[in-house]
Amino acid sequence: MHTRALVLFSGGQDSATCLAWALDRFTRVETVGFDYGQRHVVELACRQVFMERLREQRPDWNDRLGPDHMLDVGLISQISQSAMTEDRAIEMQANGLPNTFVPGRNILFLTLAATLAYRRELSVLVGGMCETDYSGYPDCRDDTLKSLQVTLGLGLDTRMVIETPLMWLNKAQTWELAEHLGGESLVSLIESDTHTCYLGDRTHRHAWGYGCGSCPACELRRTGHEHFRAAGK
Repeated sequence: MHTRALVLFSGGQDSATCLAWALDRFTRVETVGFDYGQRHVVELACRQVFMERLREQRPDWNDRLGPDHMLDVGLISQISQSAMTEDRAIEMQANGLPNTFVPGRNILFLTLAATLAYRRELSVLVGGMCETDYSGYPDCRDDTLKSLQVTLGLGLDTRMVIETPLMWLNKAQTWELAEHLGGESLVSLIESDTHTCYLGDRTHRHAWGYGCGSCPACELRRTGHEHFRAAGK
C-alpha cells in the first residue's frame, strides 16, 4: 500500500543509511534537507555529493530516486539558542540535555516533510532518529514519533507513516545495516562522503570519516565504526 517515501536526508551517516534502506524497499523515493543555520552547514554540500555517487554506484536504485528538496528553516536560530547554531562550547545543561539540543527541531522537520509529502503524493516519511546511541534528545524518542504520526495523519486527513529504521540500533549496528544494504562500497561511501561532526570539520580524515574527533557526534560515529570493524575480523 505504501510504496512512495520521502527521506529526511541531512547528509549524515544515519540519514544516508536510511536513504539506502528506503531505496531498497520503496518504488519511489524523494529526499528533503533543511537549512536551519547549522554550524555544520557543510553537511548540506555532502548531501549532493553522496547522492550523485550513490546513483553511480547503484544504477538499480537510480530510477527509484526522485527529486531532492531543500527547505529554508532559518527561523529556528531566531527562536532558540543551541550549540548547533551558535559558536559556543558543547556542554551539558542543568536539565540533563546537551546544549546541542535544538528544541522542536525534529517535530518541525517532520511536520514540514509531511506537508511536502502530501503535495508530492508520498505516504511514508523516513528519518534517522534513534533512541539507542543518541544524545538524549526527546524529539528522537519512539513515543514522540508515534504520537506525531497520529497527529500528522489526523491533521492531513490521510494515512502518513513515519519509519525510523535505526530507532533500536546502536551505531555499530547502523554500520552493519549499511553493509547489508550495499556492501563494502556503500560503507566506504558513507565513510568518505557523509558528515556527522557538529563542528563541521572536513579537514581531519579518520577511518570512520571526517570530523574533529572529539564532539559527541564524532565520538558516537567513531566508537560504532570501531566496534563494527572489530566484529568483522
